[in-house]
Amino acid sequence: MEDETKQRILIIEDEKNLARFVELELQHEGYETEIAINGRKGLERALEGDWDLILLDLMLPELNGIEVCRRLRPTSDVPIIIMTARDSVIDRVSGLDHGADDYIVKPFAIEELLARIRALLRRISVEETQQSQKQTVLTFRDLTVEKENRIVRRGDEIINLTKREYELLVMLMENVNVVLPRIELLNKVWGYSAEVETNVVDVYIRYLRNKIDVPNEVGYIQTVRGTGYVMRTSV
Repeated sequence: MEDETKQRILIIEDEKNLARFVELELQHEGYETEIAINGRKGLERALEGDWDLILLDLMLPELNGIEVCRRLRPTSDVPIIIMTARDSVIDRVSGLDHGADDYIVKPFAIEELLARIRALLRRISVEETQQSQKQTVLTFRDLTVEKENRIVRRGDEIINLTKREYELLVMLMENVNVVLPRIELLNKVWGYSAEVETNVVDVYIRYLRNKIDVPNEVGYIQTVRGTGYVMRTSV
């Protein structure tokens, strides 16, 4: 049976000997590892897996490390350490600006890499602990939202929402008894530059209702004909 307590590290590196060497050292330290030898496969595995940290080379075939970082960051905040022979200030700044958390230049001592991994994972653990201790909680009837944790509950049941569904729900719960026009919901949730029609709001409200409403009970979200939507304390 796989040890669920092991921290998981994805190594995206096309130098096979180096990747294997780092993998063996990490496994010796008790980490669970996987190797991807090009940027496209690395991005795919990064998006699919539940990783505690990613080691990312910059000069990769198919998709370079900067592009991997850029595409990963909108949907994942997994810690990333860039490993590369390119040690110019511009390269370092570019990597960090695109979402990397740390940078180590090849050739490096494995002890330094391990120390950087430990330090980054320790920092993330402390931040997550602090975050979980300071929660902004929204409530409406038996719905509860923990904003920092992005957890939605109906009673004791956790409800899994997509990013858009979650943001719609938060907007409505932060404005109980205030009718929110479709255009305002569209601008706040999708952004002012989003090239979508206002009826997309209706579609996502339907998705949201399907997940949070209880059959044969009064729905949480009320439609105000010709205007928008509201969560009212009395219906």
